[in-house]
Amino acid sequence: MAERPHQPQHGTNGIKTLSQEKGPSASKIVAVVTLFPVGAVLLTLAGLTFAGSLLGLAVTTPLFVIFSPVLVPAAITIGLAVTGFVASGAFGLTALSSLSWMVNYLSGARRSVPEQLDYAKRRMLEATGQMGQKTKELGQGIQGKAHEGGKT
Repeated sequence: MAERPHQPQHGTNGIKTLSQEKGPSASKIVAVVTLFPVGAVLLTLAGLTFAGSLLGLAVTTPLFVIFSPVLVPAAITIGLAVTGFVASGAFGLTALSSLSWMVNYLSGARRSVPEQLDYAKRRMLEATGQMGQKTKELGQGIQGKAHEGGKT
């Protein structure tokens, strides 16, 4: 009788290590579960606001032609239309930035809050130093011109 080669036994230990390595963490699942509905609601609000703005503009355009001498209602309508478009854009940008944050969070390409604060502090210090240097150079230039003007 030929011997069969030894086949490894697949017990529960192999399954546990495989699932632990490949599965998402609980925080990532919570992020997906909470952020997808938030993004969907914000995108829906953006779409509804945009559609309402277009509908309002379509209804009021003939009124502009008929009642062109009446400027106050026209100004109010234009203001409402602009407000609608701005709100639509704000809802859309908020939804897209939320989804972008979620993608970055899930991919692990994010900085922690202390790292973000340190980065912001460094940037502010660099900007402050550059502005101080420019101010100093400008002051020296003005002072030099003042001395040249006084000598002539």
